[in-house]
Amino acid sequence: LNLVVNNGKVVGVEPYKRTPVNEGKLCPKGISCWEFVHSPDRLTSPLIKKDGKFVEAGWDEALELVASKFTEAYNKGGPKALGFQVSCRTPNEECYALQKLARVAFKTNNIDNCARICHGPSVAGLSLSFGSGAATNPFEDVLNSDLIFLIGSNPLEAHPLAGRRIAQAKMKGIPIIVADPRFTPTARLADTWLQYNPSTHIALINSMMYWIIKEGKHDKEFIEKRTKGFEDLKKTVEQYADVEHITGVPTETVKELALQYAAAKNAVIIYCLGITELTTGTDNVRSLGNLSMLCGNIGRPGVGVNPLRGQNNVQGACDMGAYPNVFSGYQKCEDDTIRKKMEELWGVTGLASEYGVTLTEQITQCGDPIKAMYIFALNPVVSYPDSNHVMRSLEKLDFLVVQDIFWTETCEYADVVLPGASFAEKDGTFTSGERRVNRVRKAVDPPGNAKADWEIFVMLAEKLGLHGFDFKSAEDIWNDVRRVTPSMSGISYARMEKPESVHWPCPADDHPGTPILHREKFSSADGLGTFFGIEYREPAEVADAEYPFTLMTGRLIFHYHTRTQTDRCSVLHYEAPEGFIQMNEEDAKRLNIKDGEKIHIRSRRGETDTIARVGTDVAPGVLYMSMHFGDAPANKLTNTALDPLSKMPELKHCAVAIEKIEEA
Repeated sequence: LNLVVNNGKVVGVEPYKRTPVNEGKLCPKGISCWEFVHSPDRLTSPLIKKDGKFVEAGWDEALELVASKFTEAYNKGGPKALGFQVSCRTPNEECYALQKLARVAFKTNNIDNCARICHGPSVAGLSLSFGSGAATNPFEDVLNSDLIFLIGSNPLEAHPLAGRRIAQAKMKGIPIIVADPRFTPTARLADTWLQYNPSTHIALINSMMYWIIKEGKHDKEFIEKRTKGFEDLKKTVEQYADVEHITGVPTETVKELALQYAAAKNAVIIYCLGITELTTGTDNVRSLGNLSMLCGNIGRPGVGVNPLRGQNNVQGACDMGAYPNVFSGYQKCEDDTIRKKMEELWGVTGLASEYGVTLTEQITQCGDPIKAMYIFALNPVVSYPDSNHVMRSLEKLDFLVVQDIFWTETCEYADVVLPGASFAEKDGTFTSGERRVNRVRKAVDPPGNAKADWEIFVMLAEKLGLHGFDFKSAEDIWNDVRRVTPSMSGISYARMEKPESVHWPCPADDHPGTPILHREKFSSADGLGTFFGIEYREPAEVADAEYPFTLMTGRLIFHYHTRTQTDRCSVLHYEAPEGFIQMNEEDAKRLNIKDGEKIHIRSRRGETDTIARVGTDVAPGVLYMSMHFGDAPANKLTNTALDPLSKMPELKHCAVAIEKIEEA
């Protein structure tokens, strides 16, 4: 999009018609994103908490305090005493600068980003299956497919530009199958809607693969030449011929859809957080990898396995090494050769090799051993599971820094609040879910004394006496990224001037970039894709007599994350001013709850009140609640149980009880 500026103020947007990403179209959030930039409640000066109250301070005072407190915590407790949390809403250069600062100054790998609670299982699962944790194909490639299979994904609401591509495919006559426990807007668009019981993905996909193998419809040549582990998969799925008692889907229906997928010359799989935000998240992703390889749907146009990322720079934050076990470009910290290379390029010694502490684990470790934490453009009090646990944990810290553009619920727990710059006020790059690196260009200045976030990190590095942070621009930082990251070394700012930009991997200046992964071989060390025999297992918490409903959470088209930005856009607030919960009309009738009434919801972790929306979009016994609203917080209810491989908390499934509020 292009920002429209008049007298130094952003006054509107115009879609950028030359880009292949959106072809001159914008979603409601894109159309209105300019409104919050000059909001009167922007943070404009550093704030320091003194005697329990926040007072304005200069940059020198604030950053000297941050440097001294973090150094003190490090000197007393070592690398494990610090935690760094990075946003997926901020440019690549800033994600890179903060992870570099943490590793160089404090020799810690306790740095993570909020992909952990959206697509951590994608990074883990796709890496295990294919050798790379990224989407295999660009978004427009769905128009080259013969069948689109969406599961755990509602792009018409959550990713409207990807949803637009699916609508184009519909107009082109490409069959669309949507598997989702809820009748979403995307399900309404589909040719086939498959409603299954929440969190039974593995049983469903195993059953599909059983019927494909049983009928001899698998791609034997692809399996033989390009994969390993098929016999393990085949043995496992033999037990999944009939899973109706688990999924609620008739066996004949599963068989029909499985053979429809197998019969398509080019079939693409698209998924999102309905797959990942579970304790089985990594296994769910690997199951989709199994299904795609079983039919040879990898490495050419119109096929692949494509996660729709939860935020605009989820891909980039991970790519930049804001992750507890890798440097930029997924170079493993545990690899002695890589670590030595990074030490030489960064001009340091003693970089950490061990796997650091993940995002939600950092919250649990607040107070012991983590004493000081840096939260960059995140609002964990609303967005992390079990909000009460998050608030109790943050109170245990000796020192907390929050860097953001607005005052959030998390700022209440900070000792220092630093004012950053919005996307309109700085240069940099974002990397989309299709691995396309896109330029962001400064349109206006930040308000008051606020600064571009990368400038804040450079100033802090100077206070800490660090070398290698003498960056004068975002491009300087990007060139440092290119210098140490082989998969991106060929992507310069100059090459990103063209509308289509460049997809990584792009290892050299004359390399064209890689829109489609795994064409000739997979990204694994041996070049083979790996099948896994994966058994179905239940979620960490299931409905019972005390908590008889299954709660799912998700997003609305009009809001983004914790509404820090979108609720300051007048049209978006008008369209969705308050939270709600969807429930089935049978449950509502039994509990004497009417549409629009306020009801009380409680789980083993917390409780909240919200508005009931009664209908048939969810099955009896199932509830759906949007996660955006701090005044009706879904995450007071959600579960902190973790996926053992990716450490993803189970945000998409928990057991709750509901009751009518008689006086409401």
